[in-house]
Amino acid sequence: MTEPSTQQPRQSPPPPAGSGGTVPLDSTAQLLTRITAQLGTQLSLVSRNGTRRPMHRTRPSEALRPSDTLRPSAAPRPPDAPRSPGTPTLLVVAHGSRDPQALRTVLALLDRVRDLRPGLDVRLGHIELNRPLLPDTLDGLRGADAVLVPLLLGRGHHVKHDLPAAAAAAPAVRTRVAAPLGPHPLLVEALYGRLVEAGWDPADQGSRSAAVVLAAAGSRDPDSAQDTRRTARMLAERLGVPVVPAYASAATPTVPTVPAALRALAARGRHRTFVASYFTAPGRFASAAAGAAPRTAALPLGAHPAMARLLLHRYDQALSATARSGGVSLLASA
Repeated sequence: MTEPSTQQPRQSPPPPAGSGGTVPLDSTAQLLTRITAQLGTQLSLVSRNGTRRPMHRTRPSEALRPSDTLRPSAAPRPPDAPRSPGTPTLLVVAHGSRDPQALRTVLALLDRVRDLRPGLDVRLGHIELNRPLLPDTLDGLRGADAVLVPLLLGRGHHVKHDLPAAAAAAPAVRTRVAAPLGPHPLLVEALYGRLVEAGWDPADQGSRSAAVVLAAAGSRDPDSAQDTRRTARMLAERLGVPVVPAYASAATPTVPTVPAALRALAARGRHRTFVASYFTAPGRFASAAAGAAPRTAALPLGAHPAMARLLLHRYDQALSATARSGGVSLLASA
């Protein structure tokens, strides 16, 4: 039998820094250093929503930084969730605008909708002026089901004629058309939020000097005008002051322009007036209404959280109405 050696084993010198060799764990400090390094590597593979990022998409610059918690808007979007099979696509139909900010605003709104309902296929189509145009989006949905949800605020020509015509021209897509967004309490919630951002003080509720002009694009369709007046009444109940509907485009016998409405309110002693922008996105009419405001006008409804919830509500309404009607494509009731 061989006697065990009493000579101490020789220790290999530590590998040079950056050589990738194994550091002997012969001290508590070295052990803690190694654990910290491994933990940092693992954390760099985890995105802020708690999901693990693929190795091939991770760059050294994407490691967690202290500022990440201070800038949630800079967080990378998680991978798209699996789409629910058999669930109709939510096709948001926007009007379109030459203002480049309009498209960015609508895309931000659609991102909010996707965040609220992961897995739902959400797409965009424009009536005019912007791509993708509605017929092109429908062409990409051949053989699928889709609910057309108008990003429009009342029952005007586009809702009554353009959307049903576009759906009829796409027979390869099983479509149904949802109701326009307004009138609805969620719209009032969004309008109220934008007014507060513009300086509306809740203490003005019941004030004899305060009032609001609800600036809308305008329509000669009596149903659209009725929807705007109803929204104005609902907002007046929320604010506790008069809310006068007005058009940014052209006056009608019953609805004045925004400047005319402001003058009429001033003549009644309502000098603390605000302009609420009853527009889904920035554009020519929204700019005209803001230019007439005596103080900062409220921003368009845009990507307000209540707008995203309302789009999903109209989508669900259309699905429920179709189920009740035995699968017939129809315009859901308001």
